Amino acid sequence: MSDTEVRQYSLARAIMAAADRDWSKAGLEKAASDAVAAQRKAPAQGFYVPNDVLTKQGAAGERRDLLAGTPSAGGYTIQTDLLAGSFIEVLRNRLTLQQAGATFLAGLQGNVAIPRQTGGASAFWVGENVALTASQQAFDQVTMTPKTVGGVVQMSRKMLSQSSLDVEAMVRNDITQILALEIDRAGFHGSGASNQPLGIVGQSGVGVVALGTNGAVPTWANIVALETAIAQSNADVGRIAYITNAKVRGKLKGTPKVAGTNDTMIWQGNDTPLNGYAAYVTNQIRSDATKGSGTNLSYILHGNFQDAFVGLWSGLDIMVDPYAGALTGALRVVSMQDCDVAVRHPESFSFIPDAITV
Repeated sequence: MSDTEVRQYSLARAIMAAADRDWSKAGLEKAASDAVAAQRKAPAQGFYVPNDVLTKQGAAGERRDLLAGTPSAGGYTIQTDLLAGSFIEVLRNRLTLQQAGATFLAGLQGNVAIPRQTGGASAFWVGENVALTASQQAFDQVTMTPKTVGGVVQMSRKMLSQSSLDVEAMVRNDITQILALEIDRAGFHGSGASNQPLGIVGQSGVGVVALGTNGAVPTWANIVALETAIAQSNADVGRIAYITNAKVRGKLKGTPKVAGTNDTMIWQGNDTPLNGYAAYVTNQIRSDATKGSGTNLSYILHGNFQDAFVGLWSGLDIMVDPYAGALTGALRVVSMQDCDVAVRHPESFSFIPDAITV
């Protein structure tokens, strides 16, 4: 889509057209949905929102009901003495997988297979008139298949007609953020079961630096061990970084590199706080793990996040249900995105699964 078409696209208009089953006033939105359907060779369950709209204007989700009559569920957006510019958005976990350098593949069609070199040719020392031994490279494939993540938002018609906020932007942001957060979380901790992608920490071949039978407080030696785990596989190249949660950051800020001193803490106060590498903090990273008698243990991830792939199949599929909330005049909007996670080289990552932070 052109920049002009993206600016003219209205998610609210598309939602109302789908609810009324009348697209006469939403020609652009209908044409965009049809174009995505043609590209995917599959009809939408509701209507498709092109990736262009989601990326240029701004993916199992939780349910959030936006109601004009309930202050905490939409009523605070109704015109009273409202400072629309001071709207307080719900606090959410930070999205960090893409920020750390993960490779996002959008607009995919069908299953995806990415070639991967698993072995190289070999060199030999030979004597005079002795033939070289033939060798060749070896390859396999990293595969991605679509898994569906979805979220639900319910909006009252009264809120849509009375709110002084840009409802278009608010609804679009809420729909996309809940899905984006879950895709981000699955990139780290997806179980690979129950229709979820398999996240980085579940991949076979990823390095594990375990701290203790019941977990342990991370030390400077443990941080170095994370780096060594990928370096010994020649994988310490690319966008090397750490990703962990706020509890770990707080603990490492108060933990000295050398026990018994207070000179230099493990977590430094600069842009590369962990041994010269960037470190990202998000509560997407688990802090509720158990091991032995240890509880509320945290993860610390390290690696080249360019080797993490997130695949997005074309378009966000949105269904509008005007019936579930018919007695109150509400519209229920169900959004779904097909996605998957893959790791090109598991050796590019290592993690601690049992850090004590209390």
